[in-house]
Amino acid sequence: MKVKNKIGAILANLIAILVSASMVVPLLLILLNAFKTSGEAAAMNLTLPKVVQWSNFAVVIERGKLIQSFMNSAIYSVFSVVLCIGLASVASYALARNRSRVNKIIYYMIVLGIALPINFVTLLKTMQFLQINDSRIGMVLIYAATQMPFAVFLIYSFIAKLPKELDEAGFIDGATPVQLFTYIIFPVLKPVVVTAGVLTFLNTWNDFIFPLYFLNSSDKWPMTLAVYNFFGMYFKDFNLISADIVLTSIPVVLVYLFGQKYIVGGMISGAVKS
Repeated sequence: MKVKNKIGAILANLIAILVSASMVVPLLLILLNAFKTSGEAAAMNLTLPKVVQWSNFAVVIERGKLIQSFMNSAIYSVFSVVLCIGLASVASYALARNRSRVNKIIYYMIVLGIALPINFVTLLKTMQFLQINDSRIGMVLIYAATQMPFAVFLIYSFIAKLPKELDEAGFIDGATPVQLFTYIIFPVLKPVVVTAGVLTFLNTWNDFIFPLYFLNSSDKWPMTLAVYNFFGMYFKDFNLISADIVLTSIPVVLVYLFGQKYIVGGMISGAVKS
């Protein structure tokens, strides 16, 4: 029996190693090729570069217009997070604390947005009618709206488990509803708010479809679309493409490393809070 358990553990570890390698190898290949010459990168192998080519990153920043696209991605991601989390927190608090039949219907209609597909034709017509197509504010509103259902679902579940004694204590002390939410409830929501904020940021930063459909001006393109355009121009220079991908991925990696403990903590807190 012990032998069978050891064999099973060994096989499980081997499978885990193979799966991990299948994910790590492509990332390592891109990272190494980013520091190679064009000829070395064309070989598509995991050998170290003979001479580290730091100039690849300078070329990418200049020709790929990464500074401008970085600023666009930052604008879309940061402002969509602020708008989405702010509205989702207020809506979740109102719906969770007043569970009337109408509010339950509203909550379910919002959460349905997680599963329902997006009608791009209708959305495009709406944006054209509001005159926010091909604009930064239009992109921020789209991202905030599409991320809202999951944010409400996450924050609502957390608030529903908070004791109502918090609200009663605030009202006894003379707090208004706005003061109650701002100074008592919202600080308690830090784990789940950071969780929703990090996920919203990552989804917005990595998105490719929305800017492809709704942005015609290249000066408004985020980094994902800039990488796509750069690949079309320099598809033979895989070293430059790899350097472009590395630079584009750095903000995502940093945000994930900063927020991973909050993501886990927020999920667990929302699940076990009594």
